[in-house]
Amino acid sequence: MSPAAHKTPSLRGVRIMRTFGDGAARKAALHEVSMDLFPGQLALLMGPSGSGKSTLLAVLSGLLEPDAGHVLAEDDGQMRDVWTMTTRERENFRLRTTGFIFQGYNLFPALTARQQLEIVLKWGGYATGSEARRRADEMLDKLGLKPNRHKKPAQLSGGEKQRVAIGRALVKNPTFVFADEPTSALDWENGQKVIELLRDAAHERGASILVVSHDHRILPFVDVYYYLEDGHLQQRDLRSLRHD
Repeated sequence: MSPAAHKTPSLRGVRIMRTFGDGAARKAALHEVSMDLFPGQLALLMGPSGSGKSTLLAVLSGLLEPDAGHVLAEDDGQMRDVWTMTTRERENFRLRTTGFIFQGYNLFPALTARQQLEIVLKWGGYATGSEARRRADEMLDKLGLKPNRHKKPAQLSGGEKQRVAIGRALVKNPTFVFADEPTSALDWENGQKVIELLRDAAHERGASILVVSHDHRILPFVDVYYYLEDGHLQQRDLRSLRHD
């Protein structure tokens, strides 16, 4: 699926403001930031540490409320403001439409790798019983984790836990995927597998994917590149970067 085939954004961040601190120590993490994400598009957000990248990802994904601005997301053919939904509506929206990849993995200690993925499918009503198990095993195999499917997080390396977290985010074929440093714990062989899976989720299944990363090796795989610094966002030309 070509990203260029989609002219209408599936998610729009409009003039987002977010500050932290009080009084003289108050600092703008995001200063009137606007960003459009499209179906079938893998977008990369880069910038220095502390520039507001994770804050922007959290606001766009419905996890952190902005001080001002709007986050408009496609839901059943309509654009809805995520931050005018009730808390329950927003939680249901995220459950139905969104996959998250966090730096801290956020895995359940008592569940095996397979069960981490199965439970997502069962909670959302995407599959039950043998179908959930089949889809979980298929995703773990794509991530090179099939031999580890019966292991719990304490028995896995950091890179293996990261790949389980990525599989969990993708197994339900979400409309939106938000990934915070998805390759940070991985060697490049496994990092490339992950980015290719994210790209396939966008290009083949029409997901809108935003990746926050410091990893410049990702650049050849993405469709659009944003740079955030001091709370200000720029879209940069990928063609010139790839040529360099």
